[in-house]
Amino acid sequence: MNIIELITTRRSIKQFKPDAVSEELLYSWLEAASYAPNHRMNEPWELLAVGPETRAKLKHKTDFGNAPVVLALLSKSAATPFERDENVIAAACFAQNLLLAAHEAGAGAYWASLGALPHNREILCVPEGYDVIGVFGIGYPAEVPAAKPRTPIRTKITQLH
Repeated sequence: MNIIELITTRRSIKQFKPDAVSEELLYSWLEAASYAPNHRMNEPWELLAVGPETRAKLKHKTDFGNAPVVLALLSKSAATPFERDENVIAAACFAQNLLLAAHEAGAGAYWASLGALPHNREILCVPEGYDVIGVFGIGYPAEVPAAKPRTPIRTKITQLH
């Protein structure tokens, strides 16, 4: 699959098969994700492997679609608001790389924002000053939803003179 097909066919997966994701494969996706652009090569992302007890405490409405793997992606703290923004942007690029690597291998993910809520930050033991980019359910899709319509990109471009 070429990169354009990979990007345009990736979907948010809501329900997963019970099939395990091999640790080796998961680490290969995470390694690939770590090639995300990041300022001064500071690699601001950190990951939390969310086990069953913590997962239950998060009380996600579908338990992350019964995904066999749940990870929380954090962006480390920064000295200035500008550096914080750079870290968050780089960590979001890491997330996109992870989603694409999983998709290319026939797996998928669900990106939930619930980790940013104060009580969930506490459950996840997120250090002060860190941002929660997302909590990801990862596994093999039980079904792949159809693409939702997108706004034509030409309507999003403003010409500056």
